[in-house]
Amino acid sequence: MANLLLRVRPTLPQVGLSSSARRENVRGVFSVSQPERVRDRTVVLVDDVMTTGATLSACAAALKRAGASRVLALSLGRATPQFPDTAASV
Repeated sequence: MANLLLRVRPTLPQVGLSSSARRENVRGVFSVSQPERVRDRTVVLVDDVMTTGATLSACAAALKRAGASRVLALSLGRATPQFPDTAASV
């Protein structure tokens, strides 16, 4: 379902942001263009690389708000940044 998720405002690149900054950067940034296509359905999100999961979580939240019954995520790769996010606690 191409073009189903829309970015409603520009964001900073996620590279170099802490986990909390990544979540804030994408909070509320996605919208579903055709809610009737996801209502009461299971939706599978596919991402090339997941680092913190902030973008996938923001997309899933938009899909759930649009009425998706369940959202699953598939990532082809997993980046392994330093956890926990020590930059925020220093």
